[in-house]
Amino acid sequence: MGYQRPIAVALALMLLAGCAGSWEVAYDDPPSPDETREWRVVDVVTVVPDSLSVSNDNTYAPMADIVWHGEPFGDRRAQVAAILDEGLTVGTRDLRGPRPVTMTARVLTFHGVTPSAVARAPAAVHNIRYVLRVFDAQTGEPLIENQTISADLEANVGTAAIAAAINRESQRQRVVAHIAAVTRGWLGIGPDQRREFYSVGR
Repeated sequence: MGYQRPIAVALALMLLAGCAGSWEVAYDDPPSPDETREWRVVDVVTVVPDSLSVSNDNTYAPMADIVWHGEPFGDRRAQVAAILDEGLTVGTRDLRGPRPVTMTARVLTFHGVTPSAVARAPAAVHNIRYVLRVFDAQTGEPLIENQTISADLEANVGTAAIAAAINRESQRQRVVAHIAAVTRGWLGIGPDQRREFYSVGR
């Protein structure tokens, strides 16, 4: 019996190794800062399609579009929508131009980490992808057509997760701050966050 746990962990790590690869913060053709400086975001609307699958399984890498354990059990679609909505709202807060606009986001993937991965995985990734559009709030005119944003983020696991807990930094806070930073970079009003990194994840 004493050997079962180490064997199970070893098998899980082998599975994770098969999921290792490149991750990124990426987007193509961002709007011009000259254009975005004219904007003032008056509403953010986030949609999590019903077609996306949801998993609450506490395994290393559940096979689902929506995986989120950073908050108490509940409506994961609503939680993910609120996270993205808050990140985008914070990220657009510095836009104070004369033109009121509405920003919409459609979630493609929001694959956070599970407690099992936080406790025992050598590394993990928050895999986040969504589509942004921007409209004139008064006329409904689309100002930015569909733009796919990849906003992957290394997750805190092991001792890093313990340190984050001691410092009272939750997964949710970290992800919201990351989405806000990516949004500012996309808008051209903050540092460009685009990069690639190698890690283990789904």
